[in-house]
Amino acid sequence: MQLFEAALSTEHQPLAERLRPQNVNQLIGQKHLLKEGGLLQRLFNAQSLPSMILWGPPGIGKTTIARLLTTQTRSAFEALSAVQAGVADLKKIIQKAQERLSFHHQKTVLFLDEIHRFNKAQQDYLLPHIESGRLILLGATTENPGFAVIPALRSRCMSIALSPLTKADLHQVLRRGLESLNQEADEDATERLIRWSQGDARRCLNLLEWSHQVASGERITNSCVAIAADRSAVLGDRGGDHHYDTISALIKSMRASDTNAALHYLARMLEAGEDITFIARRLVIFASEDIGNAAPMALVVSQSAADAVRFVGLPEAALTLSQAVTFLADAPKSRACTNAIVAAREDLQEGAWPAIPERLLNRKRPPNVTTEQQEPGTLLPKALADRCYYDKRD
Repeated sequence: MQLFEAALSTEHQPLAERLRPQNVNQLIGQKHLLKEGGLLQRLFNAQSLPSMILWGPPGIGKTTIARLLTTQTRSAFEALSAVQAGVADLKKIIQKAQERLSFHHQKTVLFLDEIHRFNKAQQDYLLPHIESGRLILLGATTENPGFAVIPALRSRCMSIALSPLTKADLHQVLRRGLESLNQEADEDATERLIRWSQGDARRCLNLLEWSHQVASGERITNSCVAIAADRSAVLGDRGGDHHYDTISALIKSMRASDTNAALHYLARMLEAGEDITFIARRLVIFASEDIGNAAPMALVVSQSAADAVRFVGLPEAALTLSQAVTFLADAPKSRACTNAIVAAREDLQEGAWPAIPERLLNRKRPPNVTTEQQEPGTLLPKALADRCYYDKRD
């Protein structure tokens, strides 16, 4: 089945599908790319397309933009989802693309949704066909292409990062949805819909449609939205961008001694179902990396917390992690230990491996053998005697 093939009549399609933009003027969001002189604005006005990868979180218009871009060219259009497709499907499309190019001098655009789901061998298969110009690839992914797409394929494709929709964008999405449903909603219900959508237009319209069904012809209230959604949607993805962004925010908040921010990001990770042992492990690292000997108890507290969360488990482990995070955020900071070992290893990596002073060796010296004279105050090898890796004043 084609990715964009309509299996149902319009009246039976979800609201999000019925309101999918049919032209560039209906697009919402991505103002930085669609403004005059912006990248997408230029591509929509171009006569031909480069191969490209559109990436960003769900529900921000990757598929819609890809579909609209193809209407600007005279190329044939093929669509696959990497969740279901394999090399056999690619071979069929490549064969048809070769026939079009040979007999009709027509190129083929292949839209590959969820391209990060293709393994290395499947991505490799695309390379010669993109290189030859037989195919124009439009890939869509929720993962950072730097991690999810092989370098050889990335080097052949323009990478375009799309942003989550803003609050103003989602207000516009909701207005369209309410007009389509001939429905009205209370202001606090609208605010909850926007807050729980988290920049995702598809989720926003789905929540609106479910709330409309719960309201049963009445005005949509805050309680209708709460019943329809059951609970706030959590934005989390173990191993993905949000996973690394949130742990980064937690670490940087503790580093800045912003306890409230640190607790917020800890709570986000817990609500997203993050592995508590992963959080605890990062706290142990932080205790040595950013606090060190400025507060030696930080390592004791973080290691005790790591042991405790494995022993106690959730939900009570959240209390242990909160105690550890607040202690680490409030503790004095010093990177002296971190900088010291980094500097010492850099000397070695640059080839500085002088002999260990004789008096430090674990062996007996023959009688009457004189040892190398060393400057008092250091046991470093003579060639490194001037080094000061650890600055206690830091």
